Amino acid sequence: MSNFQAVIEQGGVIAYPTEAVWGLGCDPWNREAVYRVLDIKHRPVEKGLILIASSQEQIQPLLSQLSEAQRETLSASWPGPYTWLLPDPEQWTPDWIRGKFDTVAVRVSAHPVVKMLCEQAGHPLVSTSANRAGEPPLMSEQQVQEHMGDQVNLIVTGETGPQSEPSEIRDLQTGQVIRAG
Repeated sequence: MSNFQAVIEQGGVIAYPTEAVWGLGCDPWNREAVYRVLDIKHRPVEKGLILIASSQEQIQPLLSQLSEAQRETLSASWPGPYTWLLPDPEQWTPDWIRGKFDTVAVRVSAHPVVKMLCEQAGHPLVSTSANRAGEPPLMSEQQVQEHMGDQVNLIVTGETGPQSEPSEIRDLQTGQVIRAG
């Protein structure tokens, strides 16, 4: 078992590079770990959190009730820096992930570090920018170490991807852009 796997299984919080910025993550089904992430960020649970996955197979319960056209839309943008709000009628994700919404924000990432982490975990992970609410995202491992090093259990070494902005968030059901990328 890798150090990363042990940290995740024990409810730890990690910092890791994503497509554009550094992220904070944990096991989305571990309530205490998720609330630690929210506490570090000073973020209310009602806002919800993004899940990242290494493949569509990792989020299959969310895809099973989608139309063929909706699945094709997702497949055309994944893996990649696109986050989609997906319906979660069976409540596969916990309410502390969905927040006040009946959808869940999900991204299947092409970033090699993100893919490796999700594959090692065997499931999606929480992905939220490594910064406190209202502050700019942290862009380097050094910034994460300086600003949050004492609050996370592990900093995963790596480089951010080529994106200059956090991922676009779009509602799969309406097509509405929630956050430009």
